[in-house]
Amino acid sequence: MQVIGVVGLPASGKGEFSRIAKGMGIPVVVMGDVVRKEVSEAGLKQNDKNMGEMSRCLRQGFGMDALAQLTIPIIETLKSKVVLIDGIRGDAEVNTFSHKFKDFHLIAVESSFETRLKRLSERGRSDDQIDKEGLKNRDERETGWGLLNAMSMADYVLENEGTIEKFEHSVRKLLEDIRKQK
Repeated sequence: MQVIGVVGLPASGKGEFSRIAKGMGIPVVVMGDVVRKEVSEAGLKQNDKNMGEMSRCLRQGFGMDALAQLTIPIIETLKSKVVLIDGIRGDAEVNTFSHKFKDFHLIAVESSFETRLKRLSERGRSDDQIDKEGLKNRDERETGWGLLNAMSMADYVLENEGTIEKFEHSVRKLLEDIRKQK
């Protein structure tokens, strides 16, 4: 099985990357959905504070790769030659996935702070912070989990500052190139 991981700061374009991959017939496993499930099962509201606290608690209780460990069984149930993992947040997760899946590729999606802030104000997800301070705090929390280290481990880097059409073209080309590597 070929497994492709996507890493990036909040609102860098990971979700769009996943949407494009789905459109190409690639199953997508969203690591944030694992956290959302845990938040819901705990009877908590899905907001940035609770998502962040649940992520912290899972990592504190089960290790920095806890979300990767919770995601692996989901990936293994998929009967597909290629699977995409959306939302890697740390180097421990990258290490776990790369050891578990021999054909693992990591893609970093990069966008400026200003671009990401604008996107957050437009997408309106319940766990989004839409002001500068909220995004700064979220960036600090996630980089504390090894996000920048994970991004530095990427096999490929995609810049996402232009139009959605330009980004979609870049994503499609990269995914096609990776799939040909089998």
